[in-house]
Amino acid sequence: MKWTSRQIHRDFSFFYLGLIIAFSFSGIILNHRKDWYPMDYTYEQKSVELAKPKTAEGWDNKGFILGFSKQWDLAGKYDGHRLRKGELRVYYKSNIVLDVDTKTGKGELEYKRKVPFVGHTMLLHKSTSDYWIWYSDIFGVAMLVIAITGMMIPAGKNGFGRRGWKLALAGIVFPLVFLFLLV
Repeated sequence: MKWTSRQIHRDFSFFYLGLIIAFSFSGIILNHRKDWYPMDYTYEQKSVELAKPKTAEGWDNKGFILGFSKQWDLAGKYDGHRLRKGELRVYYKSNIVLDVDTKTGKGELEYKRKVPFVGHTMLLHKSTSDYWIWYSDIFGVAMLVIAITGMMIPAGKNGFGRRGWKLALAGIVFPLVFLFLLV
């Protein structure tokens, strides 16, 4: 059976429709994550006040963090921390986060849940699983096939040779301009 560009374009588009929608949707959301990060939502929040360590370096000490985590039964769920610009952020398993101002010792303990569908599509976009990376690479190749076969479908005055190459060139130049402006 001989496939035409139209048939290849159609079949690859049908097969990858769900992933195209999920990646497009989560890509838009990731573009705006500074304004709105819908991967998680807070369902419970507690104000906390911690006794400051004896030295400023104490905030970055895992033993100190595990010590105060016991009061919320979270010592066994410790998953990491970071200290940045006077703020300590402690990550716990089960999607729990503690933010503490190291100057005052005051902070917020947040219990979070993944936003249905939206949060899960973002997981697909950000996944580092070996299997998912291979599938995403195959998807990337398929997107190239969809683009190239789609380019070959129209003929005549609206085809690639007369009109399409101008739009394709503009589509290539536009992101390059932004890339050079960002660097």
